[in-house]
Amino acid sequence: MSDAVLKPDAQPKVGFVSLGCPKALVDSERILTRLKGEGYDTSASYAGADVIVVNTCGFLDSAKEESLNAIGEALAENGKVIVTGCMGGEEDLIRSRFPNVAAVTGAHQYDAVMDAVHNVVPPKPDPFRPLVPEGPGVRLTPKHYSYLKISEGCDHRCSFCIIPSLRGDLASRPVADVLREAETLARAGVKELLVVSQDTSAYGLDIKYAQSEWRGQNWDASFEDLARGLGELGIWVRMHYVYPYPHVNSVIPLMAEGKILPYLDIPFQHASPKILRAMKRPGNQEKTLDRILSWREICPDLTLRSTFVVGFPGETEADFNFLLDWLEAAQIDRVGAFAYENVEGAAAKLLPDHVPEEVKQDRLARFMAVASRISAQKLANKVGRIEDCLVDDIRNDATAIARTRGDAPEIDGHIFLKGFNGLKAGDLVKAKVTKADAYDLWGEPEGLIKLNRVPGARPVRRHTLISRI
Repeated sequence: MSDAVLKPDAQPKVGFVSLGCPKALVDSERILTRLKGEGYDTSASYAGADVIVVNTCGFLDSAKEESLNAIGEALAENGKVIVTGCMGGEEDLIRSRFPNVAAVTGAHQYDAVMDAVHNVVPPKPDPFRPLVPEGPGVRLTPKHYSYLKISEGCDHRCSFCIIPSLRGDLASRPVADVLREAETLARAGVKELLVVSQDTSAYGLDIKYAQSEWRGQNWDASFEDLARGLGELGIWVRMHYVYPYPHVNSVIPLMAEGKILPYLDIPFQHASPKILRAMKRPGNQEKTLDRILSWREICPDLTLRSTFVVGFPGETEADFNFLLDWLEAAQIDRVGAFAYENVEGAAAKLLPDHVPEEVKQDRLARFMAVASRISAQKLANKVGRIEDCLVDDIRNDATAIARTRGDAPEIDGHIFLKGFNGLKAGDLVKAKVTKADAYDLWGEPEGLIKLNRVPGARPVRRHTLISRI
């Protein structure tokens, strides 16, 4: 970065790199909102920024390495770098690699980030700037959907996870604050809210489900009341990171009634009782299949998404086959999986009987083959149906890249629409499904006889400087 003095009439500029999960993305949005409120601009290039903020991920060793690479790149290209986020808790490691970083702060430490920015490049005084920024704040998602973070931290101590040491114990937001933010987003044109936290179904436990007022009535800070309140907004509401506790049953009727989307993202992680105990996973996992069956009886259109870990320490071939059998029985609609990775500081690293890497990769391939087959059959069953679709983008050939109610952005599939006129991102349309593969659908307006279908490649995700406030 140039050491030239900031011009008197120029606003200070911050380059921003945001890595990791949607919860971290919300942290980035909040920091950028505060920067905007103080008059900072963003820069889409390293050279054009007065300082770079890197919001890191530290969940897995591979994620840590990506974060370190991003810090190194920013230092090489600019020279003035502030590190924040989950990996910020490992300041000694960061400074051992990069002693010249300007500051290191932990996850959701917004005040510390702002102080660090002020130290590197003070804000430019402006007597006409409003004290409180108007509107819903900075968003890094497209205009038609937004993440809604309802709590921080987690009370569980899963043996493979270090999130509590990075983000602390469960800390729920007051329910009225969450509902007011959601209402503001809906008024700003958001068509879909993606509810995120570390443990969404535990929402409110730490504050004893305290009531607060929204729209003239009191609401409990509970998973069910939160869902009911969000269901009044008349937009898509999608629940992520839900543990299958018994009280989750109460929101399934809301899905059947169309109040919130018939979609649950539940991180099952495994199915073998022995491995789940080694993972120290919460909940009565033995009854999970029965619970899934009862949910689908109430809401037949329910889509279940989950992630799984294969090759956890001590996982035998019998444990893995148990998982495959469970997956066949559960018929999970959307599945992601990864081979177990050691994480520094996680208890699982000290467990005996680690699985060889080649065995982990073999099991991962076998697991995903089963998941892909299940997904292909479920999507094939949708051919001929009419689906509600939310448009995310329009390709150059006029094909709309959209999602059904069963598809979350970034992690699930798409429905490719052709034959519609004048569609734009954020439009909600009904489409007849005409074709399916293992992960995606194709659709057209009902009654259209011929369709020239051109499946498109998935967009490649790149970590770039955030270029808008």
